[in-house]
Amino acid sequence: MSGELFLAIDVGTGSVRAALTDVTGKILELVSREHDQIVPEFGWAEQRPVDWWEGARTSVKTVLDRVDGARERISAICVCGQMHGLVLLDAHGALTRETAPLWNDKRSVDLVRRFEEANAPGSYLPESGNTPTPAWPGFKLQWVRDNDPAAYARSAVAIMPKDYINYRLTGEIAMDTGDASCSFLMNPERLDWSAAMIERMGLDAAKLPPIRNPLDVIGHVTEQAARDTGLRSGTPVLVGGADYPVALLGSGACRPGMGSDSTGTGAIITAIAEKPLLDPEISNVATIEGNWAQFVLLETGGDGMRWARRAFHGNALSYDEIVARAAEAPAGCDALLFMPFLTGERLGRHRNARAQFFGLGAGHGMEHLHRAILEGIVFAMTRHIRIMEHASNKPLERVIAAGGGARTELWLKIKASAFNIPILVPREPECGIVGCAAMAATATGRFSRVEQAAEGFVSYGAEIQPDPRWAETYSHTQPVFDRLYHHSQALYDDLDALAAATRPTQP
Repeated sequence: MSGELFLAIDVGTGSVRAALTDVTGKILELVSREHDQIVPEFGWAEQRPVDWWEGARTSVKTVLDRVDGARERISAICVCGQMHGLVLLDAHGALTRETAPLWNDKRSVDLVRRFEEANAPGSYLPESGNTPTPAWPGFKLQWVRDNDPAAYARSAVAIMPKDYINYRLTGEIAMDTGDASCSFLMNPERLDWSAAMIERMGLDAAKLPPIRNPLDVIGHVTEQAARDTGLRSGTPVLVGGADYPVALLGSGACRPGMGSDSTGTGAIITAIAEKPLLDPEISNVATIEGNWAQFVLLETGGDGMRWARRAFHGNALSYDEIVARAAEAPAGCDALLFMPFLTGERLGRHRNARAQFFGLGAGHGMEHLHRAILEGIVFAMTRHIRIMEHASNKPLERVIAAGGGARTELWLKIKASAFNIPILVPREPECGIVGCAAMAATATGRFSRVEQAAEGFVSYGAEIQPDPRWAETYSHTQPVFDRLYHHSQALYDDLDALAAATRPTQP
């Protein structure tokens, strides 16, 4: 068997996956190996980088065994990975901390709060491109400095999960623009580390690696890595990218005016633009093709359906049955609204936001409750879209759906109608793997621009158009949702105080 191949490695939160694709981006084989998340304290989330490497090593070995002659046919390797996980290495490349705090680790929340109290948004947005959050590695590095000073002192470099895999493969260290842009330490205009932010946060600039283009070759598979993985020594390895922008590329969302809806546990709504939006409610990540993905994250996406299944049905109904019940209710749910903040909000002043049903009447049934949850999540996402459109003064032209929510037809129709924007669903759901393949194809000269590779590799099913009657209903409902959102904020601190006052005292 002959023909050039690309190897993609995806370091996810739940597993490491290795996939072989052909030069058209078609996935030939995919192998995954799961790893655990460690929660030593409430709000903490860690993993062992050595587990990522073991997962990469064994999954690569397995996928190579499944395709004839794969070892010699691979022309490039591209790694993508979960964002924000802080990996610290000493001058010899050894880990200075056995575990890495992950994207969902909240241990630095007090550092974030103090930063917000001491700094106005206008003073840091132009230098960092983002609003403070415990997710950012800059705050995690501060936490290590303050709570594990010995490890901080021994650390020569701070890198991200996919960078660690690159280091184990090649012995070289660098970070791509995407991961760096969400560190809270990179200047978005210069695409380089911000001396002002590093000084403001009291960090050591010498611990930050070079920032390189995702399509650059970072190095080549070493003899040791070849023995570990079964790969051919000397195989080129790209700098690669953070999993989110790589998946955007692999879904075809790679040109200004395009949007992305990634609904999994949460829901991320993204707008591709030429520049970041410096707004306290909007986050920004540099994309593979050189644009910016402006995004707002809703903590409760598919998790809203998971809550309803447990709370209303004791997990006795399937998700399909719940959606079928929701389909029995009319658009707008006869003026019943759901505020979908079951776990608060990530950004802004009201991280302690609450969920609620509003407008509940005797005529409402379970079908209304279920549809209101689906619609409430979409109204919150629509609010995010309007924030980005207003800040950029550019409307979204089309949205590409990904994640588990892309498989729910009713939800997609609700989204298209509320957004009043057509929605496309990629035929291949493994957008991260396809994005890696598009990067490898461009780096090896098959395309002059990575956008061309994505256009050649990504195809879509039917385009979901807004339902005119639903869109009309939602256009009247959305302003009410927005007012309810703002009026409710005054009560969240009161609810916190009420919860504290009514909490049983410990014996």
